[in-house]
Amino acid sequence: MRRRMLTGLALSALIATTAPATGNAAPAPDRAEPRLIALVDLAAQRLLLADEVAAAKYGTDSPIEDPAREREVLDTVAELSTEAGLDPADGVRFFRDQIEAGKDVQRGLFAEWDAHPELRPGHRPDLGAEVRPELDRISAEAVRELRETEVVREPTDECRLDLAASAVTAVFGHRLDALHRDALTAAAGKICG
Repeated sequence: MRRRMLTGLALSALIATTAPATGNAAPAPDRAEPRLIALVDLAAQRLLLADEVAAAKYGTDSPIEDPAREREVLDTVAELSTEAGLDPADGVRFFRDQIEAGKDVQRGLFAEWDAHPELRPGHRPDLGAEVRPELDRISAEAVRELRETEVVREPTDECRLDLAASAVTAVFGHRLDALHRDALTAAAGKICG
């Protein structure tokens, strides 16, 4: 447990120290393409869609916590994992972290919008028609990536370095702010074992 916590803290520190302080993104460090880059990028894409989920729910009776939808997502992930030849427990474990990180983004945005009404979204996306199909697409791709990276996702220094490089690439590539960087750390922090 202590090693996982330190790994998450180290990933968070690396992301925070290498992320751009402003909207001007510097190029990511030059090295061989990390093997986890696609998986971490999908986690970042999912977190960016959490903004749309928050915009759809903000100011409505729809709570951030949606246990029925979460159970539906995890059941679908278990099925997709089985079909892909991945242990369903691995897929479910990864997606639990994705769901929790997404809720962290939603909570952060709600707090920001409460404090700064001028930043509230002007458009309320349709969860069923616009957002969930994209989340489902990302889920299916992420399960495939979990299966393809299974042999490299071990609790090794090499995996942790690969994960850190992949996270930095996602932070720069998507220009993630502090809220989304922290959420990415939570979403991806346990990928290596």
